[in-house]
Amino acid sequence: MWETENVEARLLATLLIDAKLFSKNEMDKMVKSVTFVQVADWLNAYVVKIFPNKEYLRIEWLKSNNSMAARAGRNLTAQRVVKNPEGLDLQLLLDRIKSEMGNTHPLIQWTMNFVLAEIGIHNPNLRERANSIGDNLGIYKDYPVSKGCTSPFAPIWIEAMVSRRK
Repeated sequence: MWETENVEARLLATLLIDAKLFSKNEMDKMVKSVTFVQVADWLNAYVVKIFPNKEYLRIEWLKSNNSMAARAGRNLTAQRVVKNPEGLDLQLLLDRIKSEMGNTHPLIQWTMNFVLAEIGIHNPNLRERANSIGDNLGIYKDYPVSKGCTSPFAPIWIEAMVSRRK
């Protein structure tokens, strides 16, 4: 199904793929072959996040010029911030977001924004800095939001999620 390059077939494939059967090279090739954002998001959510060698690929993808690989690397980083932040240099991540996010491809900006928000939500000692970076970048500040949804503008998102946790 994946080889067809058909969007619907690839979406279905993400629900059926056993991530444990792939090598690092095969997973890398699969991620980099994606051309449709919804397929990338499903692949990341259902396959990449359970891939046994995801940490190795996360580090490689953070350096990638391929927008879908870079997006996958940031998705995995956001997950690590929440679930397993040990060993992550969160200050360095904030530095990178501050210096890179404003000039990067919108597909990558979106997932960098997730990392920024997750750092602010889950790390009270870094919340003010994450909010400041988000505010200074202003990305998604005027993004339309449906009633009842949380804004993707990091300072509003962080505040909303922290208040829900109290």
